[in-house]
Amino acid sequence: MKKGSLLLGVVAVAALAGCSKGIKINPDKAKYTVGVAQFVPHVALDAATNGFKAKLTSLLQAEGREVEFVNTDAAGDTANCPTIINSLVSKDVDLILANATPCLSAAYTATSSIPILGTSVTDFGVACSIEIENGITKTNVSGTSDLAPLDGQVNAMLELVPSATKFGIVYSANEANSKFQVDEVKKHLESEGKTVTSYPISDSSSLQNTCQSAAAHEDVIYIPTDNFCADNTGTINQVFEGAHKPVFAGESGICKGCGFATLSIDYYRLGEITGEMAFNVLLGKKDIREYAIQYDTNVKKLYVPSRCSALGIEVPDNAGYEILQIE
Repeated sequence: MKKGSLLLGVVAVAALAGCSKGIKINPDKAKYTVGVAQFVPHVALDAATNGFKAKLTSLLQAEGREVEFVNTDAAGDTANCPTIINSLVSKDVDLILANATPCLSAAYTATSSIPILGTSVTDFGVACSIEIENGITKTNVSGTSDLAPLDGQVNAMLELVPSATKFGIVYSANEANSKFQVDEVKKHLESEGKTVTSYPISDSSSLQNTCQSAAAHEDVIYIPTDNFCADNTGTINQVFEGAHKPVFAGESGICKGCGFATLSIDYYRLGEITGEMAFNVLLGKKDIREYAIQYDTNVKKLYVPSRCSALGIEVPDNAGYEILQIE
């Protein structure tokens, strides 16, 4: 082989391997292997995963390519996240979908060479402890945020329960992204002259007592986008429904389980957006280091008629609310 040909070959291999930063991509593969790490099975995260798979599969098929998914979940235990992520890294997958903050944190720690797309993550900077500028991480991480307009959620609560003065926020003390939402919602409510009390839950054993305390003292309960709460809506609903206290949810999955209303993104659509990003990363159309974090901007105002009726909450006809089916 001539020296010039050897040099060109080396350059080509470097390009496929992600060039100087060592991020591995191969835009010429006929079949890709994508690892899916989901924190816990529940309505919202399932929808994001399903939307991701459907969109990525469709886009690759249109290019005559295939994809195989390696599915894992942490069963709602943060301690399991490094194990499932490391299993995907050991399989040398082409890309990792990290569905929810604990999985994204573990993935960012585990590999700097495999492209990682997070989804159902509120704040990527908090999740990975990195600085983000204009939505760009300059690392092997990007993805989609499930952060809904928190000021809009506050406005919706005040619109639907205008007489309420005391608000309780129930959330998992172990989820950093939940604390971020708590701080923002608290700030917005207090700017409206409302009293706000936080009710952090440390583990399952304290869930019922914490909810009972909130029910005894507050007019309205707010639950942010929170994986622990999403996995325990049955218990939460039992307490607050029994106490006749309204729960405004940060997303539609939690709302189905225990809420009367929400201002929510569409998690399936969030997954589709992430699938589009994966397609662009895998085929080398976008450099993940410069790929800005994406959002679902089409939020919806949703309410559950049966719960609103039981609580005596009237939803204005001209306020743009849609019915959320819970059965």
